[in-house]
Amino acid sequence: MKKLKITVDGKAYNVEVELLDSPAGAPRPQPVPVAPVPSGSVSVSAPVAPAPVKSAAPAAAGSGDVPSPLSGKVVAVNASVGQAVNEGDQILTLEAMKMNTFIFAPASGKITQIAVAVGDAVEEGQLLAQIQ
Repeated sequence: MKKLKITVDGKAYNVEVELLDSPAGAPRPQPVPVAPVPSGSVSVSAPVAPAPVKSAAPAAAGSGDVPSPLSGKVVAVNASVGQAVNEGDQILTLEAMKMNTFIFAPASGKITQIAVAVGDAVEEGQLLAQIQ
């Protein structure tokens, strides 16, 4: 058992702590004196905004390419070659880390190529389909 004095919000508490991770008879580290921090001198920085979620770069205008936004596995192909689709129609479903990501048509047109099949592993940026 080790006796400690802990101060919380200006109120001192005497506590006893049992060190469970030290083997019996092992030398214990010696306490290191720490200078107290004067009240009022602690500065708190403003919260940092989280980094934006990385997404696949949009395909060049008019290219018709539908790139994969992430690495994963194709679990469903919801469109077929020759099918007319509207912007926002679901054309594929990818699975990554046990979560499904739906891939939507970036523009209206006709599916001219489906470059993947159910069960295929895909990398981020890989061509999934083409729409003309």
